[in-house]
Amino acid sequence: MYEDVSKSYQQANILTATPIKLILMCYDGAISSLKLARESYAVKDYETKCRALQKALDIIHELNVSLDMKKGGEISANLRALYLYMTQALIEADVKRDLIIFEEVINKLEDLESGWKEIAGNHSENIKPLPYGISSVAGKPVMASRAWSA
Repeated sequence: MYEDVSKSYQQANILTATPIKLILMCYDGAISSLKLARESYAVKDYETKCRALQKALDIIHELNVSLDMKKGGEISANLRALYLYMTQALIEADVKRDLIIFEEVINKLEDLESGWKEIAGNHSENIKPLPYGISSVAGKPVMASRAWSA
């Protein structure tokens, strides 16, 4: 029962989140998953490592495909390059069992998350959540699950 309530709360939180809040949730999930994968590697729990690493890769992929390359311009292009680098680096790190690369990617994600938190703080008055996962950014409706730009 508790799990059902928790899932319902998480789903409602996602559906009513602003685009920036969704991005921050993605960064938090990717960072947490990579830390779990790194820790699982250290104790040779490869099943947990595999699930956590795949979750992080899935989140990074979602961040990448959600970029609006037309509106985001150079910033979106730079983010895309970073996300592709992170994906490739994590795959290679997994094959080589290189935990240093895991740490480097975690640090890059934490830096990006920090930047998005600053953006969220500076523009919070222009971002108003609407029902059913639709948000208004600077007065324009935007679907919260896609079309993110920096």
